[in-house]
Amino acid sequence: MEIKRDMYLNRLIRREKNGLIKVVTGVRRCGKSYLLFTLFHDYLRSKGVPGDHIIEIALDDRSNKELRDPDKMLQYVKSRITDSDTYYIILDEVQLLDEFEDVLNSLLHIRNADVYVTGSNSRFLSSDVITEFRGRGDEIRMYPLSFREYVSAYPGSADEAWDDYFTYGGLPLILSRQTPEDKAEYLMSLFQKVYLSDIIDRHKVRNQAELDELVDILASAVGSLTSPLKLANTFQSIKKSSISDKTLKKYIDYLTDAFLVSRAVRYDIKGRKYIGSPAKYYFEDVGLRNARLNFRQMEENHIMENIIYNELRIRGYRVDVGLVEQFGKNRLNKTTKTPLEVDFVATKGSEKYYVQSAFAMPTPEKREQEERPLNAIGDSFKKIIVVRDAIKVRRNDMGIVTMGVRNFLLDENSLNV
Repeated sequence: MEIKRDMYLNRLIRREKNGLIKVVTGVRRCGKSYLLFTLFHDYLRSKGVPGDHIIEIALDDRSNKELRDPDKMLQYVKSRITDSDTYYIILDEVQLLDEFEDVLNSLLHIRNADVYVTGSNSRFLSSDVITEFRGRGDEIRMYPLSFREYVSAYPGSADEAWDDYFTYGGLPLILSRQTPEDKAEYLMSLFQKVYLSDIIDRHKVRNQAELDELVDILASAVGSLTSPLKLANTFQSIKKSSISDKTLKKYIDYLTDAFLVSRAVRYDIKGRKYIGSPAKYYFEDVGLRNARLNFRQMEENHIMENIIYNELRIRGYRVDVGLVEQFGKNRLNKTTKTPLEVDFVATKGSEKYYVQSAFAMPTPEKREQEERPLNAIGDSFKKIIVVRDAIKVRRNDMGIVTMGVRNFLLDENSLNV
């Protein structure tokens, strides 16, 4: 089964021979190795690159153990380069290579070498990975499968695919698991034995129970405003734990650096400034979030909101939580200010979109509630409400567009309908 990841493949192709190290980052098991060793490899061969000009080394392969030595790695790569044509050097699990930063910078001194790397532990997946290469790296951020990618490889209908996707998420290997039990076991084991183990080992976390509890709280409250101080109070009142807000902030930073969760900060739309704490946290993959909670808290509205947030980020947007004040008069004719929330403010360069995740709007009152923050913004950027039901795209007199979530996810141009 081949899953097309054309968006990422095209990003690699655009960066070909740009003189930088192409660094593919992303949460473990999202498909980084497949992108390089299969899709990019096939692309190179299709355009006539000889097989001996593609140097591929999987450092987690036992047979390549000696190449984890930096000097032997450099010697091996240089021995493979025998002419002046371009050689493509592709290294997987590069964190297993001793002194890998120096090795990669040394490879850049080879004039006809084009270097691509990926890695899968929390050290390499940290968000400051590019600084490891002294400003000579070019990051390609990879995510689990979007719903559009998921449907392209799913054997059933789009409706059936949605049920699976919203339950088990978009890690590619989920598509190879045949039963709900197999899918659940895979995700639960992956979370505990791979993701959290990486974080604990890297950061030498001494109190694993506190980290586990924090992950559970974030999973239960996905999309809710929170802060380290608020979390510390929760630990104190419910868990009878005196963990500090500073420690909790460190733990959250560990989770975001490993791309398990993402932080969306509040943005004052009219004041054009960031507000900071509290913020919202979303999971990189909803299947991992659901598995962490043993698939018990399956609130479709919150999961749908998380999926929409991820989709906007997959499309390359910076995503914030919008705040806008609505002015009015009270019964004493005094001016009042009511803070209203816009779920997502998505920006990319000069582009900007306001997106509400409404789940359902069964009554005029509910529709008015969802439209009110968008109407209060008062600028000309596109405003969209995404609902659960499969409805035709419609636009009201104020220009607000309403569409079904599957339309939004499946149409790559849905923000511009």
